[in-house]
Amino acid sequence: MSRARVARRIAAGAAYGGGSIGLLGAAAVGVLLAEVQLAKRSVGGGVAPLPPGADGLYGKGYGPAEPLRLALLGDSTAAGQGVRRAGQTPGALLASGLAAVGERPVELRNVALPGARSDDLERQVSLLLAMPWQPDVCVVMIGANDVTHRMPPTQSVRYLAAAVRRLRTAGAEVVVGTCPDLGTIEPVYQPLRWLARRASRQLAAAQTIVVVEQGGRTVSLGDLLGPEFAANPREMFGADNYHPSAEGYATAAMAVLPTVCAVLGLWPEADRLEADRREGMLPVAKAAAEAVKEAGTEVTGARAPWALLKHRRRRRLPATAEAPVPTEEEARRGTGGAS
Repeated sequence: MSRARVARRIAAGAAYGGGSIGLLGAAAVGVLLAEVQLAKRSVGGGVAPLPPGADGLYGKGYGPAEPLRLALLGDSTAAGQGVRRAGQTPGALLASGLAAVGERPVELRNVALPGARSDDLERQVSLLLAMPWQPDVCVVMIGANDVTHRMPPTQSVRYLAAAVRRLRTAGAEVVVGTCPDLGTIEPVYQPLRWLARRASRQLAAAQTIVVVEQGGRTVSLGDLLGPEFAANPREMFGADNYHPSAEGYATAAMAVLPTVCAVLGLWPEADRLEADRREGMLPVAKAAAEAVKEAGTEVTGARAPWALLKHRRRRRLPATAEAPVPTEEEARRGTGGAS
């Protein structure tokens, strides 16, 4: 069965309350469990530091303009686990990049939780929307823990669809970085590597379908992100060989930033399709299946059931994001910002 058909089945199962549609065949379960035990001995052999707090105001030099409000939700990748400086987290990198492109200050809030699965998104969205601060754009990175903890994919995408729907109803634009390709984790051996790649890519495609149907956009995180990780795993992974390093997060943020800017109407590049860059309008399931093949690919809804497949030109981010400046509310509480 093609990846597009599998993704559509998973998405349909989520929409209509269907049961679990397994990502892996039953015959593979015994091999998978044995290989998981071997992988656990290697993955996590180092220690990933807790993610540093990066909430605050970025781009203060752009004057007194009303700040754009950026929120991050999801798991350890969204939180920035694996680096020690606030400016190295994806939230800080995206906030600094968005401020530079929009020439406006950007206020960042990050409610992501290391270890979170998609069923934690309901709590994160409620926490975010309860703030006296409503986001203009939300970036969600989720899915890896769903695969490793064998959450049924129909449940996984159902939780994600509900979260995107709530954020869109609240008036926020939503960009989802889809499930990364877990087959790139260096200590994972065959056949687990192949199974992990298959499972994560199928989930990523299904995530794309439900996000687009709820009015969001997706960016394929693929092999976190592109050939850089395959070519330089020692540089792109952190101390625990699982979470990205500072270079890895910069690569991820550079891939997501164009879509974050575009959804706010700030990207200096037309939305017209360019055939020489393999862009086109496809049925959403087909677009979702194509997107997982190349990291950094954007999928956005067009007239149903069609979607636009784009490969936006990446722009290099500053080598180190600026330290966040606490907002007035944070300063009164004595929280926020980074040393």
